[in-house]
Amino acid sequence: MPDIVEIGIGKTGRRAFGFDDVAIAPSRRTRDPEDVSIAWDIDAYRFELPLVASAMDGVVSPATAIELGRLGALGVLDLEGLWTRYDDPEPLLARIAELPPGEVTRALQEIYAEPIKADLITARVKQVRDAGVTVAASLTPQRTVQFAQTVLDSGVDIFVIQGTVVSAEHVSSRHEPLNLKRFIADLDVPVLVGGCATYQSALHLMRTGAAGVLVGIAGGSANTTRSVMGIGVPMATAVADAAGARRDYLDESGGRYVHVIADGSMRTGGDIAKAIACGADAVMLGGPLARATEAPGRGWHWGHGSSHPELPRGTRVAADQVGSLEEILVGPSCTADGTTNLFGGLRRAMAMTGYSSLKEFQRVEVMLAPAARNRDLPATPGQDAART
Repeated sequence: MPDIVEIGIGKTGRRAFGFDDVAIAPSRRTRDPEDVSIAWDIDAYRFELPLVASAMDGVVSPATAIELGRLGALGVLDLEGLWTRYDDPEPLLARIAELPPGEVTRALQEIYAEPIKADLITARVKQVRDAGVTVAASLTPQRTVQFAQTVLDSGVDIFVIQGTVVSAEHVSSRHEPLNLKRFIADLDVPVLVGGCATYQSALHLMRTGAAGVLVGIAGGSANTTRSVMGIGVPMATAVADAAGARRDYLDESGGRYVHVIADGSMRTGGDIAKAIACGADAVMLGGPLARATEAPGRGWHWGHGSSHPELPRGTRVAADQVGSLEEILVGPSCTADGTTNLFGGLRRAMAMTGYSSLKEFQRVEVMLAPAARNRDLPATPGQDAART
């Protein structure tokens, strides 16, 4: 039963947990790491790493999407980002990296005011497709109808519809909202949609026909939604609730499996392992990948909502560079804090608990241990505060 606590006489609330509040328990069996598979299959696509790189300009460019594909992951292009607004965004990326802290938000609003260009959407998708890797691209629900046909015509393999909160029942008195169920039914490509953070919202998104749901709100280091609007759900609970919705929808639909992709609050290989243990099929990462030497952010990372013209919900944070994308994802590790060789950490967690596949690992025992991280692990430098 849910753990309900009294906040005051007129309000009760459910207790929820983040990844720092839980720990994975060892089992009676261990396994050789070489006998462990961390491969992830979704629709017709197979990835050697269960990773979706977040569609953020400081993380994914066409070049890094190609490199991520080479490494066995999926990079998602932000089709509302700099790469579809400017022919050459490199000078603007350099400018963002050099901005004084007090000028960042206003400058981002100015830079992202440039209109999105359909021909650049086509060109960026083609650049990644021509490299022979799986192409994924993201739009917010507000832009999906406007640019969806351009995206599909350009040859995208996986379509991502992502916002801070995406619901299957958006209500508006000013314009016709996007009907997700009807829209997805008309597409010939798999769709990932989110974010969501509760059982009901995940279940409703699964009923739209999405291939996967993105689970997480305000969890990333560059996201300020919780401060600006007070909205957010701790990630361990959000992922476990979505996994429960996936189980119930599997029965309801007669066997249709919808993937749960944890998005936010993961900095280390241990965090990724906890996300899978709580029920995720894969993870979406932004900040950890912004620390790669190839990352377009040049040591900085900023959130999706950072440039919103009326209510910015993200900020620029430092992402001190620690190694190449390959070193961060699969090693060899150059740090002892879990922030490099992320998926080597996942593989060894599975081996030490005796599991050979991601689906099996979702059954691992998890314990509440809210003090364990603070006691056993040092703080990760440069992750949650802007460089001064």
